Amino acid sequence: MDITEVAKPCKFDDRTTSDVIVRLRNCEGRPDKFYTHSNILINKSKFFADQLTCFESGACIEIHCSNSNYDHHVNLLRLLYLPSDLLLESLVSVKSAVEILQLAVQFDCEEITKVCVQYLEAIPWEDKEEEIILKAVSKLGQVAMPILARIQPVDLRATKNVFVSAVRFATSIGGPGPPFVDDLKTSAQEQVEYMLTKDAETPLVTADDEVKSVMKMGLSQICSSFEKGLSSLLLEPDLTSGTLEDKIMHGVSDVEWISNILPKMDLMKDFVSSWAEISSTILVVVEDKKLDSSMWGLKTKVIEMTAKVLEAVGYGSVILPSPCRLRLLKTWLPYIRKMKPLLDSKCRKETDFPYKMDEELCENIEAAIVQLILALPSNHQADILADWLKTEQVKYPDLSEAFEVWCYRTKSAKRRLLEGSLDRVGNTTLSL
Repeated sequence: MDITEVAKPCKFDDRTTSDVIVRLRNCEGRPDKFYTHSNILINKSKFFADQLTCFESGACIEIHCSNSNYDHHVNLLRLLYLPSDLLLESLVSVKSAVEILQLAVQFDCEEITKVCVQYLEAIPWEDKEEEIILKAVSKLGQVAMPILARIQPVDLRATKNVFVSAVRFATSIGGPGPPFVDDLKTSAQEQVEYMLTKDAETPLVTADDEVKSVMKMGLSQICSSFEKGLSSLLLEPDLTSGTLEDKIMHGVSDVEWISNILPKMDLMKDFVSSWAEISSTILVVVEDKKLDSSMWGLKTKVIEMTAKVLEAVGYGSVILPSPCRLRLLKTWLPYIRKMKPLLDSKCRKETDFPYKMDEELCENIEAAIVQLILALPSNHQADILADWLKTEQVKYPDLSEAFEVWCYRTKSAKRRLLEGSLDRVGNTTLSL
């Protein structure tokens, strides 16, 4: 009679009914015996079926295992005895399911393999568990591919659609949502920034015309909202309200976020242009007497945003015509010159005053302004330097370097002009 058809009420490790011994030998060489049943092993595992091709009652199958997966070998043997409808609920953790899956594949246990795959495909993973799964499943071949479906790379079209949707949400294109979505908006901004982390697909996404168009729309929306929010400040009877300041600083945060995003998409020029367009509105508000003793966070952040613009233009990352560069300097230089000593004074008087222009920011602004000045026509340089020498705040920004270069260039220019005139006179004499 075929032993696969023998029907006996079998229990795992039941010595009285066992006809096959499975011996687990660990790395220490210590054998452990488990009393099993041939009909169970043959029906549930092709590996054991092959081992028992020439079956003799009392046969012994020896399996080598490590100390680390010894318990999982024992669990696999126990699972061979469970009814099919109880297998899934017997799995209790991602780690144990991964270990059992590897053994189920190794011993060709088709039913247990399918259950482990089903469990791992559906259960939530923690970050550490995901690493364990990736490491293990990558060795198991096609049978375990359903587990990886959630982390398979998507095609470029799907990536672009998600990115565009995230940008629209992050920049409130279509209008602001209710207050409770602010956290979601922040999360969208973080994910947009993460998706722009350099990898193989990033250049393809950032170069897409639709993506760039949506990002420009988002920039316009953010700057427009920020400008409107600023203008409304002057209509408020009480500017000391914490809620009011929080609202305006939320707008500043959006501007700061997009100023960090746009350079990664080669769109910094658009930010510079937008900032230049709203600069007059910003200065009208922050220099209004109503804000003399408040909104220091806003005033500091405005300088930080301007620093990014000055650096981009000053070092040539963004190319602008000379009149635009001159207008940018003349717009912001007086404000920066005025705010630096004010903020320093506040810091000296109030030790816990949180808003200041730190050393790195000051150095970056000063260096960018020097570069901007030196790239202007010499007459415009002279006007700015003359104004600088007249002001009380000559220490910051320190334009000494620009002044020295201007003096040297001026003398050199006169010398070249004179030498050119003498050459022309000499050539005329020779021709006579």
